[in-house]
Amino acid sequence: MIEIRLYGKLRRQSTIGEMQETGILHLPPDAGETLRSLLGRIGVTAEDAHSIFLNAKLLAARSNMARWLGYQGATDNPLDWNLDIPLNSGDRVGVFGRDMAALVV
Repeated sequence: MIEIRLYGKLRRQSTIGEMQETGILHLPPDAGETLRSLLGRIGVTAEDAHSIFLNAKLLAARSNMARWLGYQGATDNPLDWNLDIPLNSGDRVGVFGRDMAALVV
């Protein structure tokens, strides 16, 4: 299973009722699942997000401040926003919406 946590208004935006209530969802990965496809399954787009963490490491951010704050990175460049990375069972994804930017900047 992949654990997905949505924060802020993204929680209510999800098309999955359980996620709207708790902000947490566990889904089995589809064959060839990528972060982009997973977000699509739950009704969230990259444009909706301010920052994304994969397995507690910063994967993507809208602000360059993340580098200065010392976050461990899942990639060399969190400003790249390449969401076509494969996901596997056991991965944990955290997505902060644009209304939650102050928490990670």
